[in-house]
Amino acid sequence: MYELSHPGTRLKGHIELTGSKSIANRALIIRALTEGGFPIHRLAAADDTVRLERLLASEEEVLDAGPAGTTFRFLTGFLSRRPGHQVLTGSQRMKERPIGILVDALRELGADIEYTENEGYPPLRIGHSALDRTSALTIAADTSSQYISSLLMLAPTLPKGLRLSLEGNIVSVPYIKMTLSLMANFGVTSSWEGQTIVVGPQAYRPKAFTVEADWSAASYFYGIAALASEADLQIDGLFAESVQGDSVVAELYERFGITTTFNDAGLRITKPAGAAVPPLFEQDFVECPDIAQTLMATCAGLGVHGLYSGLQTLFIKETDRVKAMQTELGKLGIGLYKIPAHMSGATEGQQYFGQEGKVDFSNAGIPTFATYHDHRMAMALAPLALLHPIRIEDPEVVGKSYPDFYVDFGKLEFVVDEV
Repeated sequence: MYELSHPGTRLKGHIELTGSKSIANRALIIRALTEGGFPIHRLAAADDTVRLERLLASEEEVLDAGPAGTTFRFLTGFLSRRPGHQVLTGSQRMKERPIGILVDALRELGADIEYTENEGYPPLRIGHSALDRTSALTIAADTSSQYISSLLMLAPTLPKGLRLSLEGNIVSVPYIKMTLSLMANFGVTSSWEGQTIVVGPQAYRPKAFTVEADWSAASYFYGIAALASEADLQIDGLFAESVQGDSVVAELYERFGITTTFNDAGLRITKPAGAAVPPLFEQDFVECPDIAQTLMATCAGLGVHGLYSGLQTLFIKETDRVKAMQTELGKLGIGLYKIPAHMSGATEGQQYFGQEGKVDFSNAGIPTFATYHDHRMAMALAPLALLHPIRIEDPEVVGKSYPDFYVDFGKLEFVVDEV
């Protein structure tokens, strides 16, 4: 367990972020599908990325993705094109996360995939296939973008390419665009009209690639800056023109008085003394779900009411992230609750959540937050240590995406003690 604290409320510092896990993992799959491969610079140090790189190079029959959802889903597609048979497994939590939609789609293409335990869930036994049974698929548009991305990255290697129709309301559009953008970087053309994405048969072209820093990781420093009385931070490695949907974090934090200025190294975020705090923060997170927890913690620390939608993909992550935030913020008097559809005016399939209250440390002593084996729980709640010492259970869970998280916190004068 770690105890985090800070000697004041003013913030100044310089951080160089690790590469984006989302970009790095896609680049690794594309490299594995590219004849001759290519060098990848600033590859993310995240556990998920390290694991994916190792599994792609492994010749073992059983491949263990651990708790890494992106790794498991991307490998499910990739292994369908790999000679031989492999068993793809994961952690106990991974075995509880559904994979049926992706498996069904791959089976339509002709994939040889069997469930080795429970129908619809990992582990999987995957054999090689030409994937030539059809070149047209329809998949639910509100499913995980990782399923869609797994299929899209395979698409140019299929005998007739792929015509992928998305049925219903599309979620996580930026992640799909990220995949197509990276494919284009390596010479693969595609079209996206309405609900249909078409990728013709073609070859990836090798070229050296540099991974942009992770905007999800940057969100935690925006969260700290919002809670600070004043802030001036330089964050290196981010691009003004980004393929990451979480880059919207710069725009969202403008509402909390934070200014973002891009420079040659990355960006500078500043918050002047006396910056106004909004009474209400309203946001649909459907296109940026990974930063929802960060904004929830920010609103809790500032006493800003929240109205959130687009959280549906958070229910099936490493944990049910909405329920976990309800529990942990509840320890400090914060109410996070689902708003009944008839009261919110939600359309069919929509869910709204409200948040009320300001963190109250007066009766909590040093609050201890559980992390539920979820890296984003630890990192989203950590900025609250600027206001009052906090403790985080299983703190090293951050290694999944940001191994140097506490090191970088220390650069901003946070004290990180093992207790």
